[in-house]
Amino acid sequence: MRRLHSLLVLVVMCGFGGLGAPAHAERIKDLAAVAGVRDNQLVGYGLVFGLPGTGDQTSQTPFTIQSIINMLNQMGVSVPANVSPQLKNVAAVMVHADLPPFAKQGNTIDVTVSSMGNAKSLRGGSLIMTPLKGADGQVYAMAQGNLVVGGFGAESKDGSSITVNVPSVGRIPNGATVEREVETPFQTSPQIVMNLHSADFTTATRMAQAVNKVLGQGSAHPLDGSSVSITAPRDAAQRTAFMSIVENIELSAAEPPARVIVNSRTGTVVIGQNVHVNAAAVTHGSLTVTISNDPIVSQPGAFSGGTTAVVPRSQIAVKQEKNKMFLFNPGVSLNDIVEAVNKVGAAPGDLVAILEALKEAGALKAELIVI
Repeated sequence: MRRLHSLLVLVVMCGFGGLGAPAHAERIKDLAAVAGVRDNQLVGYGLVFGLPGTGDQTSQTPFTIQSIINMLNQMGVSVPANVSPQLKNVAAVMVHADLPPFAKQGNTIDVTVSSMGNAKSLRGGSLIMTPLKGADGQVYAMAQGNLVVGGFGAESKDGSSITVNVPSVGRIPNGATVEREVETPFQTSPQIVMNLHSADFTTATRMAQAVNKVLGQGSAHPLDGSSVSITAPRDAAQRTAFMSIVENIELSAAEPPARVIVNSRTGTVVIGQNVHVNAAAVTHGSLTVTISNDPIVSQPGAFSGGTTAVVPRSQIAVKQEKNKMFLFNPGVSLNDIVEAVNKVGAAPGDLVAILEALKEAGALKAELIVI
């Protein structure tokens, strides 16, 4: 196996205990999520002040000046129309955050602040009160606070500079306060729908059967291959305790479909446990053509009147590997495939070609996915 691991990264899915290992029980909370109970993305536009000369070059970012003038007008400070402030300690930024489910007014969430102009660094800056809006245009949180920046940069007068990480992005832990709550179907719907992370009819059926076994027949039924509906109590306190029971019910999830995943950029090959190959003969070889240049310098004789010239000379060598064929018997399993690839010494690119050829020949009983 050492030879194969030196050539490619091979991950065996759904078989951590080895081929043929019995399926282990998994909790519902690990297989599915409650419909409607999810994060909501928030975004806002703001200004970061107090930068040590590393802010936007206002001559190239007019929106920064416009924002500063608008903010000052709202605070009762009038800026003459013919005055254009040239500030280096201010940067225009975009602020974004994830509003978790069941977030209440007064809760705080983390925010990420990213420069949208040409500011060199946000280190040492403070974000001024910025409203964060959802997809519906409503304000759900207000962000403000001092930035924590993991990167930094330094520059000398001769133009040389050094930058570590990304100094134009920072975070504010607990930097936004929730101002509006988001209603979810969990609180109002008579049924609770569990959406599977990976759609599978067998898993959906087994989930409904497991819930009915614990809570009583008729408590749950599958809607389709990705959703299971569960009848829940209407009282909020009872519903919370009810979900605590449901999400810890265990069941044996269905085995995933036979798939071979190939990452064409990194050469990573993922072969699922249920991949099998019908009878097929495979040979692997490569043709190597080497061209080397060895120019010759032609030197004329003394007093001949000639000039020195460089005469090109090339050498071409052709080498073809002679690998024997190997045979896949009907119903070959993953272990046999890995052993055969080890013997032939295939590189990631060659392995992809072998798998594609087996798929075209109808011998590979799996879905071949190239990402």
